[in-house]
Amino acid sequence: MSTSFLIAEGLSKKFPGSRGKPDLTVFDDVHFTIDKGEFVCIIGHSGCGKTTILNVLAGLDTASGGNVLMDEREVSGPSLERGVVFQGHALMPWLSAKKNVAFAVRSRWPDKSNKEIDDHCQRYLDLVGLTGSEHKKPSELSGGMKQRVGIARAFAIEPKMLLLDEPFGALDALTRGNIQEELKRICAATSQTVFMITHDVDEAILLSDKIMLMSNGPHARIAEIVVNTLPKNRSRETLHKEPRFYAIRNHLVDFLVSRSKRFSEALPEGYDPKNPPLVTPGVEPTPPPVPPVEFAKVVNLRN
Repeated sequence: MSTSFLIAEGLSKKFPGSRGKPDLTVFDDVHFTIDKGEFVCIIGHSGCGKTTILNVLAGLDTASGGNVLMDEREVSGPSLERGVVFQGHALMPWLSAKKNVAFAVRSRWPDKSNKEIDDHCQRYLDLVGLTGSEHKKPSELSGGMKQRVGIARAFAIEPKMLLLDEPFGALDALTRGNIQEELKRICAATSQTVFMITHDVDEAILLSDKIMLMSNGPHARIAEIVVNTLPKNRSRETLHKEPRFYAIRNHLVDFLVSRSKRFSEALPEGYDPKNPPLVTPGVEPTPPPVPPVEFAKVVNLRN
């Protein structure tokens, strides 16, 4: 029996056709697992169903087929055990940054005192670098600060799993980079389990332990899973200096540019959707050991 923290088995999503058109199967026979404390990114072209998969994991949508288990329990609806950060900040404009976080915290722990909630919220606002901006409303915050509030809110409920739907897509490069580093630091400190959608290859390499590659839709699948072999202490400043960085990056870009389309047109020979291949770009495969009999033959030939 698998010991993975999250297990997705045979997920599919079908949308009914309209005006006489056939049904549309966006993705089909999707299988993957996520271990506790693992940071997993998923990459694929628009239309392959990445956000739908995230919503299924969050319990905000239902799959047409298959099931999801988290911590040995079936995901059957929304839960505070799963925190979600969307592309937009989704803050309540009439509440301050701290009160936006407090709204979620009070839902998670209704019996906490006001002082306990205030202290708890402040700790997570401090973690994302918003000390001094706690009482500002969203209209007084920059785009990056709003996303930080959203991240603080998600972390503050201490979910078993964090789900991120391109949370930095609308930010400028500098702000995006700063928040990436903050997210990486917090996840390392809390051993948070994360599932993240991104279109940014470098972002995936910086943040993730594994990168799942989805083929083009319709009938999209997990084509392969790239294991990130770069050191855990990598940073934006040193990423391009890592010996294996370009091997991983080129592998991901090649998939997005050409292989994802070919995969959707014809499944590779031997492909098993229940066990998508694990690949480690830049790592030389270990040669198989020489069998003792063969080795003896070599020795005898030399003699």
